[in-house]
Amino acid sequence: MSIGSAAPRPYLEVKDLTIRFETDDGIVQAVSGSSFSLEKGQTLGIVGESGSGKSVTSLGVLGLHRTRSNAKVTGEIWLDNEELITATDEKVRLLRGGKMAMIFQDPLSAMHPYFTVGSQIVEAYRVHHPGLNKKTAREKAIDMLARVGIPQPERRFSDYAHQFSGGMRQRAMIAMALVNDPQLLIADEPTTALDVTVQAQILDLIRDLQEEFGSAVIMITHDLGVVAELADDVLVMYGGKIIEKGPALDVFQNPQHPYTWGLLGSMPRLDREVRDRLTPVKGTPPSLINLPDGCAFHPRCPYAGRNGNRSFTDVPVLREAGAGGEHLVACHLPAEERTKIFQQEVLPNL
Repeated sequence: MSIGSAAPRPYLEVKDLTIRFETDDGIVQAVSGSSFSLEKGQTLGIVGESGSGKSVTSLGVLGLHRTRSNAKVTGEIWLDNEELITATDEKVRLLRGGKMAMIFQDPLSAMHPYFTVGSQIVEAYRVHHPGLNKKTAREKAIDMLARVGIPQPERRFSDYAHQFSGGMRQRAMIAMALVNDPQLLIADEPTTALDVTVQAQILDLIRDLQEEFGSAVIMITHDLGVVAELADDVLVMYGGKIIEKGPALDVFQNPQHPYTWGLLGSMPRLDREVRDRLTPVKGTPPSLINLPDGCAFHPRCPYAGRNGNRSFTDVPVLREAGAGGEHLVACHLPAEERTKIFQQEVLPNL
């Protein structure tokens, strides 16, 4: 690299992403100043409660807010050295389904009920391969159905989405997402409403296909168990902001934010003695139209009064949580106080 030349960008780089929606009730601050990056072959887990901004972030990366007249998206989204927010609608449409694709939470509503599953996969493939004949596209679709583990793919090609079980529908959705070999795959709650056996099969499938295609994967979920199994790095979102991020091992072994402590405390554990009840995060998520002053989590935080009451007035910024600089947290509690609370009050109850 020559002196003064810029370092290569990650495959996906999101910088200061802000997404807002104008409504009759006010401005919904869905995502505020989010920044993260992801390389090919890596998995990023985004966790948080409903309404924290996880899915809105992913839809912003895909450019799916462009069709909403009340949406305002600012910041930068770089995919393979192409900036998406300022790109034309046509350019983003060509990238969507080609270089980037999404596995939606509910495949039954994401798939068209009047067209067969196979024909929808064929259409997704031919959009990015103009001039390709239907026979070749059909063979590709059947091959993808077989690769995601759907039995008798030639026959199931002609079935409709409602004729598939929940797990098979999710597999078909994955086949559609991967038919063009995208290098960025976003999975939005891919195992919701599936029984635990099928959940494990779907997660194994995503992992195996990632190894085969070398894709970068964003896994959006409220299930920390899924993140612990798959993710290399973790973002914890609350009130439209990233409040903690870092390598998955660091975030799980040494969590820094009281909200992350609450999420971990509410997760069932198989390696500990069974308790009568899980410990929920008290209170409810904030309104994104009327966020609390200061730290958005302070109305639910049992430690908000231990930092000179800064939580009630000042918005915390992401800063290094320890040596190395990869683990960041947005919390007013001093590092020494966080360590003391975690070791003495939180860890014994996890």
